[in-house]
This record gives sequence, C-alpha cells and structure tokens, in this order.
Amino acid sequence: MSAPAVPEDPPPFPERDVTGSAAAEQAARSLQALPEELAARLPQLLEAMVSVGSGLHLHTTLDRIAETAASLTGAKYAAIGVINDKGDGLSDFVTHGICEQERELIGDLPDGRSGLLGALIRDPVTLRLDDLTADARSVGFPPNHPPMRTFLGVPIRVGGEVFGNLYLTEKQGGGGFSVYDLHMVKVLATEAGIQIGNARLYEATRQRERWIDGSVAVTTALLSGADADDALSVVAEQARKLADSAVGMVLLPAEEGGLEIVAIAADGPPRSLGMVMPPESPAVDQLLAGEPVFIEDSATDPRLTTALAQQFGPSMLLPLHSGGRVLGALATPRSRGAQPFTEAEKILASQFAAQAALALMMADAQRDRERLAVFEDRDRIARDLHDLVIQRLFATGMMLESAQRRSVVPEVQVGVGKAVDELDVTIQEIRTAIFALQQGPAEAPSGLRTRVLREINMAAVPLGFKPAHRFLGAVDSVVGELTGKNLIAALREALSNAFRHARASQIEVVVDASVELPDGTPGVRLTVADDGVGIPEGGRRSGLKNLKRRAESLGGDSWYGPGIGDDEGGTTVVWQAPH
Repeated sequence: MSAPAVPEDPPPFPERDVTGSAAAEQAARSLQALPEELAARLPQLLEAMVSVGSGLHLHTTLDRIAETAASLTGAKYAAIGVINDKGDGLSDFVTHGICEQERELIGDLPDGRSGLLGALIRDPVTLRLDDLTADARSVGFPPNHPPMRTFLGVPIRVGGEVFGNLYLTEKQGGGGFSVYDLHMVKVLATEAGIQIGNARLYEATRQRERWIDGSVAVTTALLSGADADDALSVVAEQARKLADSAVGMVLLPAEEGGLEIVAIAADGPPRSLGMVMPPESPAVDQLLAGEPVFIEDSATDPRLTTALAQQFGPSMLLPLHSGGRVLGALATPRSRGAQPFTEAEKILASQFAAQAALALMMADAQRDRERLAVFEDRDRIARDLHDLVIQRLFATGMMLESAQRRSVVPEVQVGVGKAVDELDVTIQEIRTAIFALQQGPAEAPSGLRTRVLREINMAAVPLGFKPAHRFLGAVDSVVGELTGKNLIAALREALSNAFRHARASQIEVVVDASVELPDGTPGVRLTVADDGVGIPEGGRRSGLKNLKRRAESLGGDSWYGPGIGDDEGGTTVVWQAPH
C-alpha cells in the first residue's frame, strides 16, 4: 500500500534567527495561522523538546527521544535505528514499548541491511504508511514479534549527515498517523539531531579523556620500577577496560617465532597465558610489519588461525610500535555478537598502543640501566668475596690446622678439625656463589634442578645465608618447559619477598614433582618457607598476586600460610601447577 498524500505543510514555526519585537510579531502571526489541531498540540511539542534536551549521555538521549516521540504521536511502539560507520546497516537499535521479555523472544535486533529499514537507510526520506506489511519493501517480522501496521519514519540528521531514523508504529485508537503527527515528529527529529550532536560531542570528549587517563596509568606503571609482569598486566587491563572488550592481551615475540601472550586481563583465570600465535598466521605478519589488524568476526576471519579466536567476535590487534621497532602487540577482542569497533575507537586505541609502546621502550631502557648497575654490583661483590673473604677464611683455616697439630688434648683436636672442615665447606659454597654471580642470564643451564640451585645460590648473597633445599621426584624429566619457567619466576619472587620483607634467618625450599593436584592431574609443587616476621595485616600483596596469577594461567594455584619459626612465625608460600 503506498503512502497517503501529504497535504500542504502548515505555516512554518518562527525562525530562530529573528530577534526582538519583530520576532515576537512574527511568532504571534505564525501561531494565529496554525491549524487548530497543531496549535493545540504546540505546548506538548515544546515540552517534548525540553525533555529531549535534558541529558548528555547518548544512549539516554536516544531512549528519551523514542519515548517522547511515542507520547507525542500516540504511538504504541517507537525505535531509533543508528546507522553504522559504513552506512550499510545499523550499529544500534533503541526501542520503546517492547519489554525485556519480548525482546528476548524476538531474538537478534534488525541489522538494517534488508526490508523497509534497509530501504530507509539507503534512501533516508520521510515515510508514512497505513499498512507497512503491504509495502513492497517489507520483508515481514521474525517470530514472536508484536503485530505492527501503521508506520511513520523520519530521518534524524546531525550536522548535515544522517545519524539514523526514528520509527513509530501502531497509532493508538485504530487510525493512521496524521499529517500533523508527521510535522510534529519532523520538528522533534530536528531538535533530536541537535541534542544527539551535543551528546556525541560530550561522549567523544569523555572517551578521549578516558583513553588519555589510561595512557597515563600505563606510563606510570611501566616507569615506576614495578615488576615487569605487573606493568604488562596494567597495559592489558587498561586496554580491556577502555575498549570495552571481553579480554585484554599483551603479546611479545616468542623465541620460536610468532607472538606469545605474556599478559592477559579477563574475568576468569587467564588460561591463555603462554599461548603463541604461530609465525605463519597472516595477522602476525601484519603486526610485525607495524600494521594494525581490525577484525569484524574473529571466529571466521582467515587471518587468525588459533583456537582461541573461535571464542570472540570483533577484535582489534594493534602493534606496539615505536621508534621504528615493533615490540609486540595489543589485542582487545570483544565477545561473539558484540558491537563492532567504531572508527573513533580504532583511532584512540591505536594512539593508546603507540603510547604504551613508547613507555615500554623507556621502561626497557630503565631496566637495562638498573640491570647494568646490578651486574656491576655483582662483579664487585664477587671480587670482594674472592679477594677478601675466601683469603681470610683460608688463612683462618691454616691457623686452626697449626693449632690442631700443636694441641695434645684429643677433644680439642677433634673440635678444631670439625671447624676446619666447616670452613672448607663454607669456602666451596662461597665459590659456588661467586660463579653464580659471574654468570649472565643467557648462560643459565637448561635443567630445572640446576636452575633452582642457581636461584638459591644467587639469593644466598643478599640473604647472608644459603636457603636449605630438597628435591622430590623426577624434577628434570617430568616438568615441562613452560611450567618450569614459571616455577623459576615464582621461586625468584618468593626468595625476593623473603629477603626484602621477611627479615628471615632460615629459609627452606622444596620442589616436589610427585604431587597430585586436587583434580587428579600430576603436578609440581614449590614450597618456600621462612622464619621471618610474616605478612602484616593490610600489607602489600602484589608479589603474592603475581604468584597466584602465574599458577592459575597454567591450571594450578598458589597460597600462603604460617612459616617455620617459633610458634609458626614467618610465612610459607606454596605454588603448584600441572607438569
């Protein structure tokens, strides 16, 4: 059924740019010339315009426009279809008159690519129908959709561009929408366009502020000297929050090629930590070339080849690119069926990634300087231990041996002999510590047992004593490389905490590769117990959170309890994960 003819427009409303007494006279003449029905509804229209302009948040404004338009025209249902960035469909669909239960029964909202809604997107004109189901462009309604016949559609323009369309259906009282309804809605749509423009400007400003604040938080975290894992986790969490994504991930180049997930922010345990995007993935090639990858559906895009991609929908993969170097990538995938990223979000996210990359480079340079200072200090300590401590211990041992030979008391000879033996053991342990101090990180042996011993020997220097240690089970043969790497990091964290905070005089390290985890999985358990001051109430627990996050990413767990001091003084840290 074609649209009924629209009668000649009623006299126009007063122009806004006319001022003073002339404006008052013109307004009076215009109001007198208005048809009686339209003049009677003018106060309602003015009230509606005030209501529409009373908010700044975009979605709230859209809800208010739809509700006001329905009230103004007596329509049972109202909706606003927001046209997407490409102009070929809808990015949002705001409804009024349909309850939440009805929306769930209807299912997916219209995408605006077909039917009457699609026609109004391609050709945004005013349309009034007495029976929309009879229009040739109509494609019908999905199951459980309420019946609708009368229809009024008006485009909403913002700054000269079509923002979307305002739809009204089911005029109450049984009749169709009148020409006066049409003119009222057109005036309302004009005012709505102004308010939507204001709301969009406000939200764009707020959005830029949020991304800037996020960049500042990332830069502060990276340059504050905090743990590298903590800093990367801040990048992932900020990116996830700002992009409104399901997950935030930081990926760095893997030793075997490709990109490895080294930090992840998600609602559940970060089980994807350590997963590698293979080097043959087309997305990896683009990222390492410094090009962003924007994806509408991760599950179907051929550029993503990992099983992880099947869980997500729209996604942004952004290179961490600065100074001609690609340090890694930042990924912010949204859930399946979520709204695609807008052009503004893509630009802001790319700027955020560039700022994060610059902060990463500065943090790396800062850590290099700190590492150099540590190596220089280690060299000095090693020289002092060799040139001073060992020589003095050796001289002391010779003096004791001489005294032993001169003594005629058997008990004294035995006691001095034991003291000499203890000095020999101490000299050997110091030499082991010197060797560990002189080794670079790249020289670390591959065996897990050896790496654990190396960490213990290195910790002995600042502690002033060597922690006791035990190994249970086939540590080197059953523990995988990924679990072993995380166990060493957990041991380093636990020993560091014991040195910096516990003021311990005794530490025991146990690595047990024969344990069974609660779910029956064979695993490895690291236990580090001390007799220090324990963990104070309200104290920082970032290190313990790191341990727990590492364990959970592998399907394990971490916790702490009483130590091995008197009356259970001190702290025992337990870290476990599958082999």
